Amino acid sequence: MSAARQGVTNARRIVVKVGSSSLTTAAGGLDADRVDALVDVLAKARSGGEKEIVLVSSGAIAAGLSPLGLRRRPKDLARQQAAASVGQGLLVARYTASFARYGVRVGQVLLTTDDTSRRAHYRNAYRTLDQLLAMGALPVVNENDTVATDEIRFGDNDRLAALVAHLVRADLLVLLSDVDGLYDGDPSIPGTSRIAEVRGPGDIEHVTIGSAGRAGVGTGGMVTKVEAARIAAAAGIPVVLTSAIRAADALAGRATGTYFHSTGRRSADRLLWLAHASTPQGHLTLDDGAVRAVVERRTSLLPAGIAAVEGEFVAGDPVELRDTRGRAVARGLVNFDAKEIPQLIGRSTRELARELGPAYEREVVHRDDLVLLQP
Repeated sequence: MSAARQGVTNARRIVVKVGSSSLTTAAGGLDADRVDALVDVLAKARSGGEKEIVLVSSGAIAAGLSPLGLRRRPKDLARQQAAASVGQGLLVARYTASFARYGVRVGQVLLTTDDTSRRAHYRNAYRTLDQLLAMGALPVVNENDTVATDEIRFGDNDRLAALVAHLVRADLLVLLSDVDGLYDGDPSIPGTSRIAEVRGPGDIEHVTIGSAGRAGVGTGGMVTKVEAARIAAAAGIPVVLTSAIRAADALAGRATGTYFHSTGRRSADRLLWLAHASTPQGHLTLDDGAVRAVVERRTSLLPAGIAAVEGEFVAGDPVELRDTRGRAVARGLVNFDAKEIPQLIGRSTRELARELGPAYEREVVHRDDLVLLQP
């Protein structure tokens, strides 16, 4: 066993994400045998009491297709929400019954981006998940598809899993799908090979990553899984990406799938959600000097460096910071309403304080509430 895989076996708190295609039939509806097989592995992994597991499970919409007479995943949001409403109950009922075979209680936790992008919601979500684990329950997390709109969706449960792993301070993230790892090409083409380890983004720069799942019942593909792995690894959490049928090997630290080494340190909670879970409510265009100050010197954004403002937002909302070419360079929490900013553009804080009062002698975005975006 490699040192990296030894770290997998030593992980105490683990987030496991499973995709729709690993739980359901292509026609829609839950596959009880597949659910039970996954539960068998997870129950065994936590049976000694040394490991805690949070399960991020897709499958609600897919599970609701057949009962509603839908032949395939609908494209419109209203019917997706209807399918999720029916399917989520079936999904959790199936998990509840399956885990009951081992005397394990299941707790359902449904999240939207508000629950990771608003500080009070974020803290509440952490307390709920942490308390469930402390009481010996196994949280089953899913996006709240029934009420989520396009504007407040995670978009895929891979990204949700990466954010949940950070939220619960996990030691490991395991992403399970119908593919047994990341390949250096199309796995169906002879001659391609599985990539055993990824130590940083440079290791897979040459890899063309597919975006469509084979089963047609989920929203993710390898693109979303690699992005989720990158988010988690950058936050100090190693990741194993493999197929659901090899979940036992992954949790035992055996050489299966693709292992993503952690590439960064655990960051402040608000910076991770700001970069990956928040939806900008507008954007500020910065002049060249302000871009250099924010990006290179990591300073706060002052009114003097703003060239233009667009959008409707209030103080505390996330906004995107762009250069004069329209390229997003950072994201931050703004300290002023959108309607206030036009009178601040290009002016010094000292001048603004004299004219408008001491409340205006401050940053538009403080550096502690600002995260740089990768080019």
